[in-house]
Amino acid sequence: MLPKLLSLILLGLGVFVLMQVALPFIEYQTWEVQAIDKNSLLVSPQALGEVKGVSIKDTGDFSAFISDNAAPDYISYSFFNISIPSLRIDDLKIKVSSNDVEAGPAQLPGTAFPGERGNIFVSGHSSLPQLSLRQVKPPFSVLPKIKRGDQIFVNAGGQEFTYIVEGLRIVDPKEISVINPPDAMGRYLTLMTCVPPGLNTKRLIVLSKLQQ
Repeated sequence: MLPKLLSLILLGLGVFVLMQVALPFIEYQTWEVQAIDKNSLLVSPQALGEVKGVSIKDTGDFSAFISDNAAPDYISYSFFNISIPSLRIDDLKIKVSSNDVEAGPAQLPGTAFPGERGNIFVSGHSSLPQLSLRQVKPPFSVLPKIKRGDQIFVNAGGQEFTYIVEGLRIVDPKEISVINPPDAMGRYLTLMTCVPPGLNTKRLIVLSKLQQ
């Protein structure tokens, strides 16, 4: 009787763990079909020539953008903050000109700064909350819940800027053209994280534009 009961308990635990992994993945697949407009040119950053100083570094099965560019001398702050009310993200610190996203979201060196013409490119980790070993889940785990028209507030050097989400796109991890803005005149902010939840086979690109 006892061995049978133990087997049932272990089976139940196995099913529970499997569902914790499978359900978010199924939800993600449903979300991608409904939320991503693969034909939208609006959220498809175009290559404006070569992305200078940026390469792709493969660490195991993870591909990351690495930039050799340095922050300009006129930038006096080492962090800026973003807030996304719709996702309950408040004053999230973004490291300036950093290739290291292990400690938190970071702005890719050589990309634009808040308020500037060009594209502020910010990357951050994502994971399944159930499987995260961190005390606080990575803030970009909720990024797939963002919607077109949502506001992103950026506070940098005492100034506040408001960006409006124009759309979302799913790309290959080595699609380096997403670093560039969609055009040469606009002021954009791009947020990037890994999808599906708990995996890093694709990248979610959230493109927003400065509200004038």
